[in-house]
Amino acid sequence: MSKEYVFTSDRLGFRTWEASDVIKMFEISSDPKVMQHFPSTQSKEYTANFIKKMQDQFNKNGFCYFAVEILETGHFIGFIGCCEQTYEIDFNPSVDIGWRLHKNFWGKGYATEGAKACLEYMFNVLKLKKIVSVATKENTPSIGVMKKIGMHKIKEFTHPLLRDFPEYQNCVLYELKS
Repeated sequence: MSKEYVFTSDRLGFRTWEASDVIKMFEISSDPKVMQHFPSTQSKEYTANFIKKMQDQFNKNGFCYFAVEILETGHFIGFIGCCEQTYEIDFNPSVDIGWRLHKNFWGKGYATEGAKACLEYMFNVLKLKKIVSVATKENTPSIGVMKKIGMHKIKEFTHPLLRDFPEYQNCVLYELKS
């Protein structure tokens, strides 16, 4: 593929967002199965705003939740990357690593491979000292990825942005230092 990637892993290319990604990311974020650990699916408008926020964050910091493609085919599969978090809690401001992939690409090791590549980029290129990750306590697939990439559980907490959603507010914080 002739796309320009910020960095790559063995199978994945990490790039900034394009306008054409809104429809593809909306397909993922509007899927109830993909969003089962979140209070709701996301609208097309929300997805467009999310992508704009990621573009702005990349322009400001050199990182974001990157659009991710399979190198061999150029097929868009979702996002993996890091994002500034500033909501009110004792561990913020922080840089959070996260992922959201189309369900057809679950169970293939892409989240783990991509997260490891992101950590390498964040620690070795951008020289960050610490990355965190947050998930609901029930999100065992994401917690499994956190463990596989070497993160350590710091604590359980009540997420301040999820207080209106009791079934989602109990979360875990994982951390990795460079």
